Amino acid sequence: MTIPLPVFSDRAEAGRRLGEILADRGVADPVVYALPRGGAPVGLEVARALNAPLDLALVRKIGAPRNPEVALAAVIDGGHPRTIINEDVMAASGADWGYLEAERRTALAEIDRRRRLYLAGRARVDPAGHTAIIVDDGLATGATARAAIAGLQAQGARRIILAAPVAPRALAQALGDAVDAFVCLIEPEQFRSVGAYYGDFHQVSDAEVIACLDASRA
Repeated sequence: MTIPLPVFSDRAEAGRRLGEILADRGVADPVVYALPRGGAPVGLEVARALNAPLDLALVRKIGAPRNPEVALAAVIDGGHPRTIINEDVMAASGADWGYLEAERRTALAEIDRRRRLYLAGRARVDPAGHTAIIVDDGLATGATARAAIAGLQAQGARRIILAAPVAPRALAQALGDAVDAFVCLIEPEQFRSVGAYYGDFHQVSDAEVIACLDASRA
């Protein structure tokens, strides 16, 4: 079935629609972890709907050589940063371990910059014992989501819910097996790109991420 585009006017609308579904499910002890930057405006609306704290899952994608939009791997912040590798992409791209390690160091440096900029000394929300809800504005390859899932599992989250406005059907089915629940508004078989499903899909700035965190604490 062809899905008329765009589906969402902007990220805030997509977040409100996700929040309505999650609120109806009566999620216990939720903490919303948005994937910056695009996931922050979506996560803010989900957090508002659930009356839950908003935090960030600081994940950085590692792109394939000569094709940086294709996710080779992803790194997530934490006491022991974790790297999730897309083995199929690594094999097809010809990337070696030297490339991966160099890109991993670059990704960790950017994560550190974002941590200091976005959080500015704010206390993190410990996922241990809570239902961690990972939110993004859409999923294309799932590499960053998988890294966030692994990181929050390692930090002791009691349950993990992945929530996204849009994801390819095959990916949605695969990721659904990796979490306790997966909430996705549309799962097209003929997936274009995440941005194709939005009227407004501007690049979210650092200032917008900080504003979302501030708004969630107001």
